[in-house]
Amino acid sequence: NLAAMDELAELEARLAFLQGERDDLQGAADDLLTVIDRLSAECNRQFEETFRIVRENFQEMFRKLFGGGKADLILEPAEDPLESGIEIEARPPGKKPQSISLLSGGESAMTAIALLFSIFKAKPSPFCVLDEVDAPLDDANIGRFLGVLEEFADQSQFVVITHNKQTMARADALYGVTQQERGVSQLVGVKFDGK
Repeated sequence: NLAAMDELAELEARLAFLQGERDDLQGAADDLLTVIDRLSAECNRQFEETFRIVRENFQEMFRKLFGGGKADLILEPAEDPLESGIEIEARPPGKKPQSISLLSGGESAMTAIALLFSIFKAKPSPFCVLDEVDAPLDDANIGRFLGVLEEFADQSQFVVITHNKQTMARADALYGVTQQERGVSQLVGVKFDGK
């Protein structure tokens, strides 16, 4: 075969090209794995730091909302902290240690509010919408909830959807829906200048 030498040269050139492409892809894959490892390490570091801050905030916020007691956030053991579960321990004043599922509706709501504000304190936002979070709370707990809400009102704007009179009385503005005639809804807004 007189063309064998030319075919060999073409195949060798093709092989060199494909090997170069393979080496480029392998280099890119190695670079991506390095970036993924670096990002994963940074994500783990940021998560652990944020978790530590939220945990401290939660312990403080729980005591403030309950007027005592003890609470904790526990990261369940796992190889990757980003995939591990978080256990919530809550012991209101005068109660034995128990699972959060054994708390009353008001206690569960206050624990959730404590966790929400703990996260909010670690990573503030310009606004927050709270929908009926005060519904299961009694009058004493409403007062503590509103006190904590006012602490955050300097840095964030809150939209609170509620039917609670105490919560509405502390608002800067009220918006609602009324029906003066059956089947005809009308929006009503009131702003309070005294605040």
